[in-house]
Amino acid sequence: MAAPASPDAIRDVNTRYHDAAAPEYDAKWGIDFGDIGARQVLGKIRKALGGLPRFERGLEIGAGTGYFSINLLREDVIGHATCTDISPGMLETCAANGERLGLASRLATNVCDAERLPFEDASFDLVVGHAVLHHLPDLDQAFREFNRVLKPGGTLVFAGEPSRQGDKIAAVPKRVALRAAPLWRRVMRARPAVHGHDHHHDHHDTAEQSYGTGVQIGSNGHHGGPEGHALESFVDVHAFLPGDLGGFATRAGFVGVDVRGEELLANWFGWANRTLESTAAPDSVPWMWRQYAFRGYLAFQAVDRALLEGRLPAGVFYNLIVSARKPA
Repeated sequence: MAAPASPDAIRDVNTRYHDAAAPEYDAKWGIDFGDIGARQVLGKIRKALGGLPRFERGLEIGAGTGYFSINLLREDVIGHATCTDISPGMLETCAANGERLGLASRLATNVCDAERLPFEDASFDLVVGHAVLHHLPDLDQAFREFNRVLKPGGTLVFAGEPSRQGDKIAAVPKRVALRAAPLWRRVMRARPAVHGHDHHHDHHDTAEQSYGTGVQIGSNGHHGGPEGHALESFVDVHAFLPGDLGGFATRAGFVGVDVRGEELLANWFGWANRTLESTAAPDSVPWMWRQYAFRGYLAFQAVDRALLEGRLPAGVFYNLIVSARKPA
C-alpha cells in the first residue's frame, strides 16, 4: 500500500485504522480511568498550565476512547466534555466508557474533522488533545478552528506530540533491544511472537501509554486485525520541532504560547522494554517482568520530571506539550 498523498487520503486512512483499533484499544494499551490514569493526565495538565484550573466546558480533539476527557471529568477539572474524533468506532467506545463510569450526562461525542469543527464561535473554555496533532493534514487550519471555538481567554493544551529529534533518539534503544531480544526471550522463557515484532508504532502508542497507564505489557503490537495492522504505518503525518509546533498556535492568533518536552530516560527505558516484549507471545511474558517494566517506567518518569524536564531543550524529549490561550 502506498502512503496517502492527499489530505483526504490521510483522513480516510486514519478513520479506517482507528475504527479497526477501537474495540481492543483500551485493553491493548491498558487505558486506565482510575488513580494511575488520573495521575498521568493531571500531571500533563499541571506541566502545561502550572496548576489545575477548572473549566466548565471542554472540547477534546481526537479523543479516541476518552482517556483524557474522562479522567478530567472524574477529577472535576472540566464540568462537561465534548469528545470529537474522525473515527466513529473510537467514539462509540468513548461513549460506552462514559456510560459505564456514570458520566453520560456530562459527556457528549461528535464525529467530525478537526479542521472543520461543527461548533459555534466561543463555545468552549478549554480545547485539549493527546497524541492527535501529528495525524492532522492541515495544522494551520486546525489551529484556526481551535481558536474560533474557544471563548475569549480560553485555554489550549495538546500533549503527547512526537518531537522530531526525540523520535530519532528513541530509535537507539529499539535497535539495541531487537538485537538482545533472542537472549531476553531465552532468559524469560518466553515464546516468540506469532507475527514477529512490530516495525511501526502509532504515536498514540508512546512509551507513556505503554507503561504509564497500566498497560497489559507484552502486547505484540497489532491493532484490530489485518486491516488495522496494514494501515498502522500510514496514520502518522508529522513529527515536530518545538518552534514549528508553537508556530501553528502563534499564527492562529494565540498568545502565551509555550512548548515543553517530557520523557527522556523514561522513553528510552520504555521503548527498550516495549520492543523486547513485542517479539514475544503476550501470554508468555512473566508477571514479574511486567511489574519491573511498569514500576521502572514510573521511576524514570519521576527522574525526568525532577531533573531533566525544564532544564534540557524541549526537542530532545520524546513528547512535546504545547499550551496557549486565546486573547481575552
